[in-house]
Amino acid sequence: MALYRSFREQGVSSRSPIVDRITEEPVPSKSTQSTVTSIYQVNMVGYWRNVTILWTKNYMNHSLHLTVDALRGEIQYNCKIDVKPWHFWIKKGYKSFIVDGHQVEVYWDLRSAKFSGSPEPYSDYYVAVVSDEEIVLLLGDYKKKAYKRTKANTPLTDAVLMTKKENVFAKKSFLTKACFDESGRESDIVVESSSSGQNKDPEMWVSIDGIVTIHVRSLQWKFRGNQTVIVNKQPVQVLWDVHDWLFSENGSGGAGLFIFKPGPLEPDSEREGSALSGCESDDGSGFYSTKSQATNFDFCLILSAYKTE
Repeated sequence: MALYRSFREQGVSSRSPIVDRITEEPVPSKSTQSTVTSIYQVNMVGYWRNVTILWTKNYMNHSLHLTVDALRGEIQYNCKIDVKPWHFWIKKGYKSFIVDGHQVEVYWDLRSAKFSGSPEPYSDYYVAVVSDEEIVLLLGDYKKKAYKRTKANTPLTDAVLMTKKENVFAKKSFLTKACFDESGRESDIVVESSSSGQNKDPEMWVSIDGIVTIHVRSLQWKFRGNQTVIVNKQPVQVLWDVHDWLFSENGSGGAGLFIFKPGPLEPDSEREGSALSGCESDDGSGFYSTKSQATNFDFCLILSAYKTE
């Protein structure tokens, strides 16, 4: 993809199975509202596996897709949950499927789920994945209700969020959230831009928790770049490519791309493939033996910001 080519030119590699999967998603049409894709490492059926959670919403549908990677080959196990607004549809349910010969169960309760512009709810819900009588992946804040309903045990090892990609549609202000350390506290991220006007060049701001951490003037000349900022006393790399905001062909309105990754930028001689290394397994296989240990906190956020008229 053109957007990722610019990062590779800066020494940032996107060649990992997980990053390839999310960047291969089709470009959203104008009828698409938004999508949120999160990829976790989950200790399930004897191995650390990649589990993908995709929330998607457009004018007609609102749904949650759960995908579990198989141990070998390209087989994937899928589970779809509809999140429809119709009053006669009960937003609580249960499904089961088989992963490498073992039953995996998914429980959810979205009856009171609260949303704020994103297809992913921010409170009052749970989605629980159960394997071998343990909740191996738990989304949402209704944790006590999830354990009461599933009657499952607390896992010995927690799931690890490795990558999150969000497609956001707005006129000039794009909002998302992310956690950049092990505290579990999410930071509010706002990307804003101003169009060129009389005697004024386009500008861009990136704010985290209400503080402007990046201000780019003369954006038409600095539409690609990177900078390290401090969030909760921790360094976070921010890379951006907003070429398509300014120079999209035929007014197609392409996305501005932003990547947020904990950790300082490394010297050019050592940077090849490092910026997105937290988005892939050590061997690129997509699974780990339970004898190996899941990575320490290592996460990246990929924000695709689509401007609307």
